[in-house]
Amino acid sequence: MQPGRHRRIVTAALLLGLSLTAIEATAVATAMPTAIAELSGVGRYSWVFAVYLLTSTATMPLFGKLADLYGRRRIYHLSVALFLLGSALSGLATTFVGLIGFRALQGLGAGGVSPVAITLIGDIYGLEERGRV
Repeated sequence: MQPGRHRRIVTAALLLGLSLTAIEATAVATAMPTAIAELSGVGRYSWVFAVYLLTSTATMPLFGKLADLYGRRRIYHLSVALFLLGSALSGLATTFVGLIGFRALQGLGAGGVSPVAITLIGDIYGLEERGRV
């Protein structure tokens, strides 16, 4: 594979991961009326959003350090796996407390996807190319 093509594929994959974490709020907001009706959790409604934001924000520095210690690619894959696992389990939740817990797991993964993806972009593109990318 050509170096330019390889970089474009990696960049597309990283942008896809960033897009997943960015659109999750839209998907969850759309599904919340159904979740509240089926799981009876109107009193805990705000926790579904808050726990995601809390865990993702709190773990960003941790994942940045882990990426430096254990390799960016490995930590990025772990972060995406945690995010996807949390997403799948959130969709399968049978209780509102379970939904909140799975959203926390999803937030843990999102806390690694964003900073590590941006760091990887910085690794594969030089200073003069980063602004364009």
